Amino acid sequence: MFEFKKNKHLVGLDIGSRAIKAGELVDSKKGYVLKNFAMADIASGIIEDGVIQKHEDLADTIRNLFESYRFKNRNVAFSIGGYSVIVKKISVQSAPEDQLPGLISMEAKQYIPFDIQDVSIDFQVLGKSDTSQNQLNVLLVAAKNEVVNDYAQVVEMAGLTPCILDIDAFALQNAFEANYAPAEENIALIDVGASKTSLNIVRGSSSLFMRDVSQGCGQINQKIAGQVDCTLEEAEEIKLSGSSQKLPPEELDKIISSVVVNWCLEIRRALDFFYSSFPNDPVRKIILSGGGGHIQPFRETLALETSALVETINPFRNVIMEKNQFDPAYLEMISPQAAICMGLSMRRLDDK
Repeated sequence: MFEFKKNKHLVGLDIGSRAIKAGELVDSKKGYVLKNFAMADIASGIIEDGVIQKHEDLADTIRNLFESYRFKNRNVAFSIGGYSVIVKKISVQSAPEDQLPGLISMEAKQYIPFDIQDVSIDFQVLGKSDTSQNQLNVLLVAAKNEVVNDYAQVVEMAGLTPCILDIDAFALQNAFEANYAPAEENIALIDVGASKTSLNIVRGSSSLFMRDVSQGCGQINQKIAGQVDCTLEEAEEIKLSGSSQKLPPEELDKIISSVVVNWCLEIRRALDFFYSSFPNDPVRKIILSGGGGHIQPFRETLALETSALVETINPFRNVIMEKNQFDPAYLEMISPQAAICMGLSMRRLDDK
C-alpha cells in the first residue's frame, strides 16, 4: 500500500506481537518457489497492543533472524493492522485521475476517527457505483503516521530497507487467493494472532467486510500464567505441550475452552453485523490463520456457532519446494502462522 523505495523482489516480513516471520518467494514459469522462510519468538513486552515498546530489542531480533537464516535480500514488504488502521469502502464524485487524491483526502475526513494530519492515506478505485454513474466506489485505507513510522524505523534499524507497507488483512487475502480457487460464495478469512483477531469476508477477489477484535492467543497464556503463577513464556510452553506438573490436561482444556468461546462470540457478532447489510448472503466457509488456527476446540466451536465449514489455511499449498530444502512436517505445523508473511512475500513494488 505505502511505498518507500523501489525494488522488484521483496522479502515478506510479518512482525507480530509474539513472533516475527520472514519469507522469500521467487517467481518461476511454474509458479512461486519458496527460497527461504524463518520464524523467531519475540519476548513479551516488546510489542503491546500493536505498539512497539522496545525498538532496539525488536530490531535486534529481526536482524538476528535475517543473519541466522542467511537472507541476502534486504528489501522487505511488511504490514500493520489493528485499530491504527482504517479500511472502508466509500463513494466519491467521479473526477479525472489526477484530481482523485485531493478529492478522496477531503472525503476521508468524515470516515477517519483521527486527525487527518496524523494519518497516511491510500486508496484503490473499485469502479463505478451501481447506483450512480457519477459516483466511484473507492477502497480507502488510512494508517496512523506514528505507527507507520515506528515500524519503518525498526525495519531500518535492523539493517533492512522498507519498500512496501501493506495491511495484515490484505496480505492474508493475497496468500489465500494464490493458494485456493476463487469462489463465488462468501468466505471469511480469520486470523487469530497473539493480541488481535482480524476478520475479512471476501467473495472472489473482492473484500466485502473487515473487522478487528482485541482478542487473541495471548489471553490463553495470561490465564495459564495467572492460574499456575508463571511467566508468559512458561505459559506458552505449557499451552504448546498440553500439560505440566502444575496444570493437568483437563484444567488446560477448561482454560482454552473458556477463551475460545469468547472468540466465537465476538466473531458471531461481527458476522451478524455483516448480515445486517447482506441478509441473504451467508458465509459458507471460514479459513483460519494465525496461532489460533492450531486450536482444535476453536475450530469445532466456531463451526457449530456459525454453521460454516471451518478449515485452517495452508499458504504453501501451491508453492514449489526445492527438494530437501525444507521439512514438510515443519511447514505444515507453522503454516497458519506463516500466512500473512507469505502474502507479503508475493508483493512487488509496482503492485497497487
